[in-house]
Amino acid sequence: MRKIFLFTLASCLLIMGIVVSSASVYACGRQGGSEVSHQGDSETHAHNKEGKTMSNIETANGVESAKGAVAQVTQAEVGKPAPEFMTEDIKGEHVMLSSYKGKIVVLEWTNNECPYVRKHYDTSNMQKLQQDATKDGVVWISIVSSAKGKEGNVSPQEAQTIIDKEKAFPTYKILDESGAIGHLYGAKTTPHMFVIDQNGILAYSGAIDDNESFKPATVTGAKNYVREAIDALKAGKPVPTSQTQPYGCGVKY
Repeated sequence: MRKIFLFTLASCLLIMGIVVSSASVYACGRQGGSEVSHQGDSETHAHNKEGKTMSNIETANGVESAKGAVAQVTQAEVGKPAPEFMTEDIKGEHVMLSSYKGKIVVLEWTNNECPYVRKHYDTSNMQKLQQDATKDGVVWISIVSSAKGKEGNVSPQEAQTIIDKEKAFPTYKILDESGAIGHLYGAKTTPHMFVIDQNGILAYSGAIDDNESFKPATVTGAKNYVREAIDALKAGKPVPTSQTQPYGCGVKY
């Protein structure tokens, strides 16, 4: 297995970090525990209030055993810098959030087996939004945080096949099997959308639109919060609605 690096804010500043053996993802966040409720499909999953248990911790002084140690990472907050992460996408391309400063970035949590995700892809609502955004210079990152053996978990090859079949337009697609990035951002549902402004500040978090039904027909006439946020940021204006309650299937951590 490859390694996951979870850094606290202080660690990032001091170039010190915590390493969890799992997958190749580097993430910077702030300390502090919180409860994550994964909502959707009539199910609610409670995450450990204190964070994620680790088997090993690597510091600047070397590796030490830390069975039962806890990595405490506060979720992303609107109006504050979006937590850094660095990983590879399904094509092996390097993806580092901070390298896109100066551009708007959209993070889309997805699971191709979820009916709420299907609502937006089967109607081409998501693809249209992706295409319009990326044509205008937006960096669109689709993220799958389904754990191994859980619904929506796919291989890089399967993920590419899904993109091709659905004629989707993400700039990158990331497989976050360990859930490191998902927990860092507090992603609760699929879809769960985040919009980051040109200065790296989280400008929007929540649902893709204002209609919580899984029925495809409800896409028509719905207010699209993501499009609204992108348009506002492009115009140099405040995002009208900066946070909403996400809806969909619970992320399958």
